[in-house]
Amino acid sequence: MQAALLDPLAPSPRGRWSGHGVQVTRRRGPHRVHPASATVCTARFCVHRRAQWLAVEHDLTPGELSDELTVLLTEQLVDTGVLRGQSEFELVFTGVVRSTVDGGLSAWLRFYRNSLAALEHGDAAFAPIHAEAAAQVRGHRLIDLGSCFGFFPLRMAALGHDVLATDLSHSAMRLLDQVSARLCRPVATLASDATDVALPDGSAHTVTALHLIEHLPTGALHAVLDEALRLARRRVIVAVPFEEEPRDCYGHLQRFDLPRVHRLADELTARHPGITAHAYAFHGGWLVLDR
Repeated sequence: MQAALLDPLAPSPRGRWSGHGVQVTRRRGPHRVHPASATVCTARFCVHRRAQWLAVEHDLTPGELSDELTVLLTEQLVDTGVLRGQSEFELVFTGVVRSTVDGGLSAWLRFYRNSLAALEHGDAAFAPIHAEAAAQVRGHRLIDLGSCFGFFPLRMAALGHDVLATDLSHSAMRLLDQVSARLCRPVATLASDATDVALPDGSAHTVTALHLIEHLPTGALHAVLDEALRLARRRVIVAVPFEEEPRDCYGHLQRFDLPRVHRLADELTARHPGITAHAYAFHGGWLVLDR
């Protein structure tokens, strides 16, 4: 995945960011008519594609930088057919953040602060999912698998939990290290494949995998759930989206509905004697596994 190889803090010119054939520029001043017929304009973006080069112009402000950018990009650039696949989506996402605020760490700190405020005040689309997961956590020691930006680990750190965030992306974990320190929300990080975490059995009271397993092929999906149970002393919390079709722009490979979550529960309790499972629907699907 190209975007995962990027350094999110690499220097870039003011108001502009580029990487892997994508350039994102923040527009200053009113929208202007583009002479190129290949340019597609939406309410907030203008996109021009030429051979292997993609140029994106936007008018977002620092106050609009948050994880809700996912929704905006999906509605205006993915659902309209302008962006192609997960890599372009992630590259443009990074470019919008970096081109809106000068300085790599300053840009991401603004993004994190805005995102956490929206999530914790219930104003973001993902807010109910984080609130439900937080309510289900047991004990003070938490491991989060597939943390990505690490919003949930940061939330739980602010509530006083001892949190380890893990993700396959080294760059995401390095960014989270720097951000968590400056936000005074201490989160330990580990760049790790969620199928094989180099920690002893029972390392945490609760292990969470929130919107992770839909990104995985079937074999890895089961391996992650087995690994989560190995790491958890008391509880594993799994959340998945319900979609008609897996969203390619998010890197989703698996489609879930409530019957499939129930089947997962049955498979896990058969494979792990002594485990109880509760499957239910709430803004997607949930699977809570207890010892």
